[in-house]
Amino acid sequence: MDPRLFINAFSDVISSGLPGEKSHGEAMPVNRKFTSDSLKIAPDVRNSAVGIILYPKASSFQSILIQRPDYNGTHGNQISFPGGKMDQEDPNLEYTARRECMEEIALPMNSGKMIGELSSVHIPVSKFLVKPFVFFVDELPQLHPDEREVASIIHFDVFDLINEANLKTTDIKFRQGFVQKNVPYYDIKGHVVWGATAMMLAELKAILKQL
Repeated sequence: MDPRLFINAFSDVISSGLPGEKSHGEAMPVNRKFTSDSLKIAPDVRNSAVGIILYPKASSFQSILIQRPDYNGTHGNQISFPGGKMDQEDPNLEYTARRECMEEIALPMNSGKMIGELSSVHIPVSKFLVKPFVFFVDELPQLHPDEREVASIIHFDVFDLINEANLKTTDIKFRQGFVQKNVPYYDIKGHVVWGATAMMLAELKAILKQL
């Protein structure tokens, strides 16, 4: 698909109404609450944002995930979109997403046209309320992972999400020692992508299926 046609079609789908929380369902672990329900009992939230970067390659379109370093924290070694919490100096969440992409993978602040926002996802364990912003970049510059925050950068074809064989389940072992059974995840180039990021991918997938 021509990039201009892709952008227009993507924007048209979003403007007609996001797939929303319903699309998150296929990637949600058992007993996880939808964001609207989770927020009702959340004592406080920390606003944050991620950048879903889309760019053309060959006859398709790619996006970017990052793997966090293996540190002793809630999200250590996990796969996510580049992003993070909103700083007090940030004028808005789109700025937060752009700033975090610059800090984590060296994508310049002015790179990419913002072509849509996806539904927010609440992460109770870290109290983050995450807003995903979709940026389309005509020509991806050379990226460089921040040594402290990013172990690796993962490029993948977004239309691989539509292949239902890439939606699988696994058992996730947490640092505290307990194991959660049958957790849905997307197999992205051999990486297990689950949780909030998988929920965002599920909504992106629902949009792509309408193009």
